Amino acid sequence: MPTGTLLLIDDEARLRQLLAQVLELEGYTMLQAPDAYRGLALLAAHADEVLVVLSDVKLPDGHGVELLPRYRAAAPLAEVVLLTAFGTIPDGVKAMKLGAFDYLTKGDFEQQLVVVVERAAEKARLQRRVAELEKRVGQRHSFESMIGEAPALRRAQHLARQVAPTDSTVLLEGPTGAGKELFAQALHEASSRKSKPFVAVNCSAFPKDLLESELFGYKKGAFTGALTDKKGLLEEATGGTLFLDEIGELELNVQAKFLRVLEMQQFTKLGDTKPTSVNIRLVAATNRNLKQEAAEGRFRPDLYYRLSVFTILVPSLAERPTDVPVLAAFFLQHFAARLAKRLPGLAPDTIAALQAYPWPGNVRELKNVLERAAILAPAGELLALEYLPEEFQSGARPVFAGDDDSLRALEAKHIKRLMLELQGSKPEVAKRLGIGLTTLYRKLQEYGLEE
Repeated sequence: MPTGTLLLIDDEARLRQLLAQVLELEGYTMLQAPDAYRGLALLAAHADEVLVVLSDVKLPDGHGVELLPRYRAAAPLAEVVLLTAFGTIPDGVKAMKLGAFDYLTKGDFEQQLVVVVERAAEKARLQRRVAELEKRVGQRHSFESMIGEAPALRRAQHLARQVAPTDSTVLLEGPTGAGKELFAQALHEASSRKSKPFVAVNCSAFPKDLLESELFGYKKGAFTGALTDKKGLLEEATGGTLFLDEIGELELNVQAKFLRVLEMQQFTKLGDTKPTSVNIRLVAATNRNLKQEAAEGRFRPDLYYRLSVFTILVPSLAERPTDVPVLAAFFLQHFAARLAKRLPGLAPDTIAALQAYPWPGNVRELKNVLERAAILAPAGELLALEYLPEEFQSGARPVFAGDDDSLRALEAKHIKRLMLELQGSKPEVAKRLGIGLTTLYRKLQEYGLEE
């Protein structure tokens, strides 16, 4: 049986009582008002409950069609059905244009009233579910959902909040695993585009010969195997935000094509002769020094200057050690809930070990360490140091040969350790580091670790 609250506004008391009785027998809770003034007051007081407003067109203090915007403003998620004794086509057309769900003539609407009301109520229920889901997603991807109070994180959040409402291009700089995609999602949710798509693309995850077609799409027959037209990710993101992670991996010819997208909001697909227009806001991310890459000819300077309209440095976890215990506790509870295991917290020496570690893999590495520990730890006990990986066991700091403590040296040593631990399996090492396979190959070459 249908449930929910309906608001009936009609100055004919007898008809109002009859309709209310019919709809109550269907399972609805009825609110009643004899005029627009009292109807709007009831609607404002019960906006979160009312699914459908049933309003007479000719009321003592207003015209139902003219009142439609006020009904919609008072309860945006409710549907409105107008009732009239003398329906006219112009009134009906105007009512539908203003957002009425339906427009019924009283003389012959008894049979269809219940059906129309249930359809309107179902639409209102669906709108409420969608609004609740959007609210949850927005909360999960908001700046407020970011865990940590470190000054470096707060500075980055402050800058991001200022630029979020604009359509300006944003470049997020920072090490792999620091949370650049989380910042990109928060920028999207804080913008006027939040109801439109957020499309994330990791440029290092695609083979270089496929990335262009994935981004821009192609026309049928553009190359061998192009059997149908393909819509690219730029078109999927139109109206919303496109997040390009590891943008430094783009080939120079693709960079040139992307520059036109930023300047003109259009591009030409492979195999096409006409430009395709889009409407996107770009957020890009990199763990490289793009300015230096541009100076050395590995990145187009014109694209770099177009990207760096507003640059935000997302801090590494090493720059926010005070946030490590809070993040670790959060991840522990997250994985404990997933495993249906009670893990009350972290032991003091575990916290000390986590804080002393340099975290070359940043927040992503911390999450992986806590997932492993949550699996190993016995239920009901504080997470002991013994359930952390081996490098945390001696002095709460990984032991490396040499005394070079630069981040580059620590990263190289961390990659070398993982290569040994995982017996040289590059896909597994890339997965543990949270980076693309292409990025791993580049780092292995850079640090002389190919063998």
